[in-house]
Amino acid sequence: MKRIIVVTTPKLHGRTIKRTLGLVRGNAVRARHVGKDIMARLRNIVGGEITEYTKLMAETRENALGRMLTEAEALGADAVVCTQFSTSMITDRAAELLAVGTAVELEPE
Repeated sequence: MKRIIVVTTPKLHGRTIKRTLGLVRGNAVRARHVGKDIMARLRNIVGGEITEYTKLMAETRENALGRMLTEAEALGADAVVCTQFSTSMITDRAAELLAVGTAVELEPE
């Protein structure tokens, strides 16, 4: 996979957008694990970060971002601007994480 720049801003400092290629997105749905739920409930009692869920969401975010970048690469993008993430509950035990952005082609440096 070629290196694609990903930013949340509409522009890239020092670079000029040559052409907009279109919307790209990637999503991932993950279900919670019963064992992790037990640990999370225990942490709710004693306090502290629920590291099991932090790790699960980080992995899910990377999956969604990777899928978005695969779409961008297929369009020949050099960068994805205006990148955003959103989550939604699918069921009481599963959530979707969505990454969206605009694929662009940059002027050569």
